[in-house]
Amino acid sequence: MKPIVTLGVARLTIGDIVAVADGVRTIAFSEAAEARIGASAGALALLSAAGERIYGVTTGLGAAVDTALRADDNVQMRVPSARCVGVGRAGSRREVRAIMTTRAARLARGCSGASLATAQGLVGLIERDVQPIVPMTGSIGEGDLAPLAAIAAVLIGRGFAAMDGEIVPGAVALERAGLSPLRLVGKDGLALVSSNAASVGLAVLCVADARRVLSAAVAAGALSFEAYRCSLNPLSEAALALRPLPGQGVVAAAMRALFEDGALTQPGTARRLQDPLSFRCIAPVMGAAVAALDSARDIVEAEINSSDDNPAIFAEGRSLPNANFDTTHLTLVLEMLGLALARVAAMVGERIMKLMSPASSDLPRFLSPIQNGSNGYATVQKTVAALVAEIQHRANPMPVFVLPVADRVEDYATMATAVVEKTADIVARLRLLIAVELMVAAQAVDLRDGIALGRGTAGIQAAVRSAVAMLTEDRPATPDIEALDAMIAAGGFDVLDGIGEETT
Repeated sequence: MKPIVTLGVARLTIGDIVAVADGVRTIAFSEAAEARIGASAGALALLSAAGERIYGVTTGLGAAVDTALRADDNVQMRVPSARCVGVGRAGSRREVRAIMTTRAARLARGCSGASLATAQGLVGLIERDVQPIVPMTGSIGEGDLAPLAAIAAVLIGRGFAAMDGEIVPGAVALERAGLSPLRLVGKDGLALVSSNAASVGLAVLCVADARRVLSAAVAAGALSFEAYRCSLNPLSEAALALRPLPGQGVVAAAMRALFEDGALTQPGTARRLQDPLSFRCIAPVMGAAVAALDSARDIVEAEINSSDDNPAIFAEGRSLPNANFDTTHLTLVLEMLGLALARVAAMVGERIMKLMSPASSDLPRFLSPIQNGSNGYATVQKTVAALVAEIQHRANPMPVFVLPVADRVEDYATMATAVVEKTADIVARLRLLIAVELMVAAQAVDLRDGIALGRGTAGIQAAVRSAVAMLTEDRPATPDIEALDAMIAAGGFDVLDGIGEETT
């Protein structure tokens, strides 16, 4: 039986959501959470019976807020179907599980007015591994209505889901999983779709993946330092103390630890007094990325431990319209993270090129040990250039102005889901780029005669060589890059302890 993440007890972490998304753990509501959910639903019923105007329950939605409705079952059953308007790629199993877990975590706060049966139905999809087919384009960031409606549709026996390796109608998926379709009442339909759980759930995965990539970037940078025989002066405590900016001290300390017991720490070992900036500025540039990652982590963890329901329904009998669905904070920190990672990518790409250049590195051209017209890693430079260009393109911010909708009532939007997705694309491409740097730096180390690596960098070199043999004759590089990419994704180069990890 899988370990359980219990919702509604302790503060949730990014690691908790990721574990459920990866299928390592499952979730359940605590008794306290179930009591809060029930109390909120009970309060909603009393307010509705008293004739109070409640958005989305006794009124229409969006521009139709001026339309009075009678609260009945059909109102809430109509909500998901009318909002199944998503298009584009379908979310992966990992993404959809992260989204559903995030929504369930927020329901556990007990402010949604959703019935306990509906909240438990969402948990049931996760527990029984039912994966709704969720088109990922359709949200503008002020409530992820379209993707969440695709999940809600499966809960009521509509839509489609992946089950047992095939895509089947929602009703069939529920039957196979031993679940029954829900009858949405009260505020159930609105509670399921009116949330930014898609943006936040994807952001959880993005931050977790970015942490592993940044750690691997430090490891690859250290191995490149060894291969290039760089001066360690820019990483010294004395140098950094002159300008103590966030993140750079941690990066420099991690790199210095990797060089311990190696020749590079000895005076006179560096080839140059001052190295190219792509080497020399690694601590401030990587430090800025670490600081951006920490900011993103803090906002994402605040989101998964809060309620974004509008209106909020309090157990004491109060309905509170609010703007907690706005995702400007989340959007800005994810944009910043993408920009910071793009700068890391620019440096990684240039270090790779420098290592391959005999004029810069004093190593064989393209790091080919056979200089008889062999390619070496020459054409890998094209892959590097393509990755860096694609990363820079995705680092461009989303428009601040978004076309108003809902008869211009909804006249501001963040495009949070799209921002998170493009930042995740940057992370994925940067991971490939760092895989190339590890491969190239390891080759350069092997070609550099008579050097003694540090204890940590020797371990990195050994890890690379466990997956990728030294290049002696031309061969396809794709399998080698993919092998190292997989190692990075699995956390195989974790040298930044505590950086970007969840708070407690």
